[in-house]
Amino acid sequence: MAGQPVAATIVAIASAAGSGGIGVVRLSGSAARAIGERVCGRLLRPRRADHARFKDAGGETIDDGIVLYFRAPASFTGEDVVELQAHGSPVVLRQLVERCIALGAQQAGAGEFSQRAFLNGKLDLAQAEAIADLIAASDLRAARAARRSLEGVFSRQVEALMAQVLAIRVHAEAAIDFVDEPLAALGGAELRARLETANAELARLLEQAGRGRRLRDGLHGVIVGPPNAGKSSLLNALAGSDRAIVTAVAGTTRDTLEETLSLDGVALTLVDTAGLRESKDAIEAEGIRRARAELARADLALAVVDARTAGDDRAILQSELAEVPEVLWLYNKTDLLTTPLELPDGALAVSARTGDGLEALRERLRALAGVEVSADGGFSARSRHLEALVRARDALAQAGDELAAERLELAADSLQQAHVALGEIGGRMDADGLLGHIFATFCIGK
Repeated sequence: MAGQPVAATIVAIASAAGSGGIGVVRLSGSAARAIGERVCGRLLRPRRADHARFKDAGGETIDDGIVLYFRAPASFTGEDVVELQAHGSPVVLRQLVERCIALGAQQAGAGEFSQRAFLNGKLDLAQAEAIADLIAASDLRAARAARRSLEGVFSRQVEALMAQVLAIRVHAEAAIDFVDEPLAALGGAELRARLETANAELARLLEQAGRGRRLRDGLHGVIVGPPNAGKSSLLNALAGSDRAIVTAVAGTTRDTLEETLSLDGVALTLVDTAGLRESKDAIEAEGIRRARAELARADLALAVVDARTAGDDRAILQSELAEVPEVLWLYNKTDLLTTPLELPDGALAVSARTGDGLEALRERLRALAGVEVSADGGFSARSRHLEALVRARDALAQAGDELAAERLELAADSLQQAHVALGEIGGRMDADGLLGHIFATFCIGK
């Protein structure tokens, strides 16, 4: 990207104890050194911190501070980079930026420095996104996960999987030239074994990325169940406050009600919904429609049933929950039981009224939200990464079906689709359409 216009921006204004703080103006581009030398009135030496007086066009001192120069390609962006460290006065920093712009720089856009680093091969796209995730991290666990993505933990696993898929694709395409030979004679068993290994690796990576996405974005859970199962009471019990109206009248909840909980720093958004049933009441019917819309985008459903009528209630809910990725069955109102309760595997017995079972529920929610991810190599991920992994998984499954039928050209085409989908994660393939959207979410100066 040699010759790209110089970008200039204020990248930080940090308060310092007993002082007015420190501000930095960063320049990146082929003319950054020349502009920096004009501002400082001196030659800049690579990787040296020098004291300098920053001058305006008339030679008057704007401020004095420290100048740093990083010669391309040994910089964050891969271009010549100059940093002018001045006092943290917004007026001073604005003067510095205006002086740099007058000398040929342009105001940097959101995420421009990270985008330049990507375009110059210093970062892949997943690593660049991890910078924004690190800045936005709400707790130490999320920050560590973002840091691991920035260091390339996620990217290296994707690249290793891409190499596997490419090798399988090359084998399949080579076999096409011997169409008269049976696949078994062309290493078909080895080809299928390698595809099975790639599928297993992709499944593992998809699970890890799902946990990383939950660390970054939190978990979106929806409380569903038939009317009067105790959904609103459960929300109130988990929130520790009377957020939802609770009465003995079935159908009290007519709209969705959202509450965000923190599970050891990981956000869990719970949405209380109207009881699922057929209703002729127009307002209640709209509430039920909204409940189904929430389910369509949920990571998790807390399926609440009355423990006394659990069999009937489960039957009502089963079809509603078919597309939800994770369902946690909660047998509520256990304090009203007169006979022992037999729980299906994975279900929890709770009483929203007495609090029985709520701590076990919180523990299960922590696990589902990815709280267990710590120093085990977990990484941050985004929804687009998961979408790409799912497309790659589906394409590999299709490739397996085509190989089973010995349709090698179709198998090779599916393998190519999987390879392209994986390549989109790091921006190595078909990235141009993603760049504007992704880097626009960054802050100025990154």
